[in-house]
Amino acid sequence: MSTAVVDRMVPRGALLGAAALIAFSLFVAGLGRFTGIGAVREDQSTAVQRMSFRFEDRTDGGISVVAPESGAVIGVVPAGIDGFVRTVLRSFAFDRERQGVGAGPAFVIAKWSNGRSTIEDPATGRRVDLAAFGAVNMQAFERVVAMRGTKS
Repeated sequence: MSTAVVDRMVPRGALLGAAALIAFSLFVAGLGRFTGIGAVREDQSTAVQRMSFRFEDRTDGGISVVAPESGAVIGVVPAGIDGFVRTVLRSFAFDRERQGVGAGPAFVIAKWSNGRSTIEDPATGRRVDLAAFGAVNMQAFERVVAMRGTKS
């Protein structure tokens, strides 16, 4: 072999190490799949509370929280706070735009018997488990739900 080819060869130990890592990863994934060890499973729970909301951008940068059945503004997420709420809503809006769904259909925020909360878009079928992003971010949506409870 020429010296140029020999210089570019991968050391045998590195190839064996990579193969061992791949084999180990497949073994652990299979173990988790068949035994449940280390696997994360979503509990089958029932919805304790389900509330519908619409959200509208405001000229001041805030977000109006709207009761869909009456069209009344029940609260406002002021500009500059609750960035997680904004991020989730922008993500849902992007999905709606991609699927050709307008801003009209309401979103549903649900509290589950296992203590988790979700927001879902029935128009696109997308659901986000809010607890997956931590307690602080889940509380941001709980403040939105509280707006519904304090105003009709």
